[in-house]
Amino acid sequence: MAREWNMTGEYLESCTCKGACPCITLGAPTEGSCAALAGWHIASGRYGDTALDGLNVALALDSPGHMAEGNWKVVLYLDAAVDDAQREALTQIFGGQAGGHPALLCSFIGEVLGIEQAAIHFDATERGRRLRIGAGGEAAIEAIEGQGGGLVKIDNHPFAVAPGFPLVVAKSRALRHDAHGLAFSHSERMAFYSPFSYAGP
Repeated sequence: MAREWNMTGEYLESCTCKGACPCITLGAPTEGSCAALAGWHIASGRYGDTALDGLNVALALDSPGHMAEGNWKVVLYLDAAVDDAQREALTQIFGGQAGGHPALLCSFIGEVLGIEQAAIHFDATERGRRLRIGAGGEAAIEAIEGQGGGLVKIDNHPFAVAPGFPLVVAKSRALRHDAHGLAFSHSERMAFYSPFSYAGP
């Protein structure tokens, strides 16, 4: 019997698309393919009786073409601070076996290049986010300034990692990953961040 679970927190993604990222509106990546880092900070969460508060998860991915067509290659990173029960919980959730929205995202994966624990840091400021994954990956992003100095947001987009929340549009100051055969390094590319809320089954 599947365990009930839920989690809420902050999410970011930073990818190789230039200009306005067409992937979130079911378009093809601007560079033909798309490589990205995504990160989740779990402010509050439980998997059955296992608490997940304060943990971080990250995903490095490479999509060979249109992201909605799948065949992604991915590396899943779990917080180095997890105990055995938390590692099992996060592997079940972000591996898609526990249901909910992560299971839908996992349906696009064609190959898992690796799963490992790492020191993951997720830092939030008023207008930016930073994700660090050991020595192998980093995404530092800053919100684009909109009218009157406000945030630029995209709402109700069809290809959503965090459905139900508007994305804050940002740009990367740094985007890099080099591990498990998946390497990229860019800056001044598209990025987003928002709250997230997942639950299952």
